Order: sequence, then structure tokens, then C-alpha cells
Amino acid sequence: MVVDTPIRPARINPFTAERFRHVMGHVPTGVTVVTAMTRQGPVGLTVGSFVSASLDPPLVGFLPARTSSTWPLMVPVGTFCVNVLGEEHEQLCRGFARSGGRKFDGVDWRPAAETGSPVIDGALAWFDCVFERCHPAGDHLFVLGRVRNLDVRAQGRPLVFCHGRYQQLAAPDAAHDPSTGG
Repeated sequence: MVVDTPIRPARINPFTAERFRHVMGHVPTGVTVVTAMTRQGPVGLTVGSFVSASLDPPLVGFLPARTSSTWPLMVPVGTFCVNVLGEEHEQLCRGFARSGGRKFDGVDWRPAAETGSPVIDGALAWFDCVFERCHPAGDHLFVLGRVRNLDVRAQGRPLVFCHGRYQQLAAPDAAHDPSTGG
């Protein structure tokens, strides 16, 4: 049974938005840049809410703020690419997090073969998608996309945000590397 009904809160939240933000700040998140190719050129925004939603069909999701000035430019395109950033991409991330401006200045990228969405050079991985659905989610929107193509393009550690700042993951312990069976 599929249910697409809004859940009504039983009572008013017993905590403030600031408290919620503080506690959520303890949850580490990967950092991505979601890009699209518009008639005016490439656009993109930093997103820390990227998730895998389904394997069959392959679906991913992200949550842009309703106040985003970039999101409305992406909607009519119908396609997007999620670029997973590496720990060396902090400045690139900050550039795409700002409102307005020429975010792609100095950024090397190539168009995804199927959709033309920008794939950022040096991204650890990318997911080229077509829009599937968009649902209201409070002060954000939940965007669901069907993955049309994907790849791992670079080796490295992901850019992670936690405790209000960018963090670095420790180097993997070779003795416990699952790719080697250790």
C-alpha cells in the first residue's frame, strides 16, 4: 500500500528550531553540488542532504531550501547531476553555497552525455538524473530523481560537514579495508 498523505503533528514541538539545528549538527553529512544546464548556462547549488532512495528503480533525493534562488532555475530543465565533493573541494563548495553570482567561473566541468548537466571535474562520483517527483517538506522541498547514468571519477575522501564545520575523515585502516577482504 502506498500512502502519500501528510502526517499531522500530534502536538506542537517541545523544542526550538535552534535546538533542532544544534542536535542535527551532530549528524555528519556528505557534501554535494547539484548542477543543471539552463538556456542561460550552467547553474548549481551546494546540498548536504543527498540520499539514495531506491535501487529498483535507481532513485536519489536531495532537499533544496524553498528560499533558494538557484532551485527555480533548475526546475524547467527537468534534469540534474549530483556531484559528490572530495575533501579538497571546500572552496568550491562555498562558492556554490552562496546566492547569485557566477558560480561556475574557474570551475572545470564537462556535460553529462545523456542530459548535458554539468559533471564537475575531480568530483569523487556523480549521478546524472531526470526529475521524478518533488514534495513539500517544511521549509525545504524533497526532490526525487531517477538516475540515468553514474560513475566514480576520482579517488579520495569525501567532504563531510559536522558540528558546524567541514571535517576530514581519517585515512582508512588497511587492515580493515573491506575492498581487500581485511
